[in-house]
Amino acid sequence: MSKTTIPAGGLSGVLPSSLTVGSAAAEDTKVVFDGNAQDYHIGLDDSADKLIIGKGSSLGTTTSMTFDENGIINKPLQPCFLAYKSNQTISSTSVTDLTFGSERFDLNGDFSSNTFTAPVDGKYSFQGMVGITNAQAGGNIIIYLQTSNIEIFAHRQDSNSSTEGTYETAPFSMVVDMDANDTAKLQIKSSVDTDFIQDGGNYRSIFSGHLVA
Repeated sequence: MSKTTIPAGGLSGVLPSSLTVGSAAAEDTKVVFDGNAQDYHIGLDDSADKLIIGKGSSLGTTTSMTFDENGIINKPLQPCFLAYKSNQTISSTSVTDLTFGSERFDLNGDFSSNTFTAPVDGKYSFQGMVGITNAQAGGNIIIYLQTSNIEIFAHRQDSNSSTEGTYETAPFSMVVDMDANDTAKLQIKSSVDTDFIQDGGNYRSIFSGHLVA
């Protein structure tokens, strides 16, 4: 593949009304933007038939976005995670952080130690489900989404029964604003001090989120 470098002063004369990069041969083609501190590229991965936008001068290095022949757009570094857990016994009426020991995926590596950290300013969508067993009847349990900017009652479950029961909390979903380096986590609080279990079996307790805009 031949290489042409445009000088710092730009192209002289009149540019053509259309410009073709490549010769229809089976080869990758690209345009590199040679920056002072950081390079970027736009190119065609000919073997995959995908248009790629990424960081660096080499095609496919730190790919930020791809477009396939069907117009489907993929953003492999877009903040997006799904965490889940095993059982956690809650033995206090104080607000307690929920723990998530495993990740199904974490595209940009923004979820760690039960906490999501926003890499950029933006609007983030969070979803989750918290399953609870062995909860004492007559009390209430509140699930909080706690971010640096706002605290939200994600769900409240009450029991009017006189015997111990089992709570199945409904899923929650919301969009919140976050600044870069703001954090988000799930917390739980019970009105009665009892050893109930935050049930993590079969993905019954999950926490997910992604950058919307």
